[in-house]
Amino acid sequence: MRHLLSTKDLDLETALGILDVAEDMADVANREVKKLPTLRGKTVINLFFEDSTRTRTSFEVAAKRLSADLINFSAKGSSVSKGEGLKDTAQTLAAMGADAVVIRHSASGAAQVLASSGWIDAAVLNAGDGTHEHPTQALLDAYTMRKRLHGDRSRGKSLDGLGVTIVGDILHSRVARSNVWLLNTLGAHVTLVAPATLLPAGLDGWPVTVGYDLDAAVDSNPDVVMMLRIQAERMHAAFFPNTREYSRQWGLDDDRLARLRADTMVMHPGPMVRGLEISAAAADSSRSTVLEQVANGVSIRMAVLYLLLASEGGAA
Repeated sequence: MRHLLSTKDLDLETALGILDVAEDMADVANREVKKLPTLRGKTVINLFFEDSTRTRTSFEVAAKRLSADLINFSAKGSSVSKGEGLKDTAQTLAAMGADAVVIRHSASGAAQVLASSGWIDAAVLNAGDGTHEHPTQALLDAYTMRKRLHGDRSRGKSLDGLGVTIVGDILHSRVARSNVWLLNTLGAHVTLVAPATLLPAGLDGWPVTVGYDLDAAVDSNPDVVMMLRIQAERMHAAFFPNTREYSRQWGLDDDRLARLRADTMVMHPGPMVRGLEISAAAADSSRSTVLEQVANGVSIRMAVLYLLLASEGGAA
């Protein structure tokens, strides 16, 4: 594995390999000294053209736990905000000796451009590109599902037969896209539920079932319900009448929560808008995996950095 740009590129063996390595990385968090010398001497650069807290911090913690040198490069307040393009920025990072670049960008395909351009000889990790993909989020979601299902016996296990319902703003969600492809590879069955205005065109080519009625989806006894944030910052038109109407029809409220099986997982990639996509009771219930997802994100990102920079066949 040279780069991590899309979950669509991951075959079953590679995906399971990442999840299994993350199992080992999770053990580091339980040590008195939460560090490995694995990436000592390597330089990881967080290149974020969009605001982020969870993802940037998670990659930062992951790199530091592996003893890498970490540089946070924010586009705001830098030469990028003064008009410097991706090529110039990449060449600047190359001159710094970057071994890996974690990039988040508002343009779909930016990570692919950086990886294939020849501007930089470093592993490229896509931390979210426009409305395209967010592969490490999907990997941490799958890891969280697998841990809930199999506990300490997760290693080597796929998600065969798991029923996952993804609800909300599918149109603008890179998380949904990455989850669809990865979950399909891992053997899960994915259902998308949203108003028609928030579903992308071309779904005929996606390995999913599509629905518009959240109540019907809840009553079909899914194993996982993943609620998505309404991405108002990417909306330049009216996609639904108002937030109250959206919450009434497509929000996971207390009534819908009560109708779910006791062991149904409730997921959300964050940040959550409580009372809109998800009620406070749903977000804080024992079914919720939200905090586990945050913790598991560090383990997954440690695994990816390790596989790209330290393992045989990686970028180093």
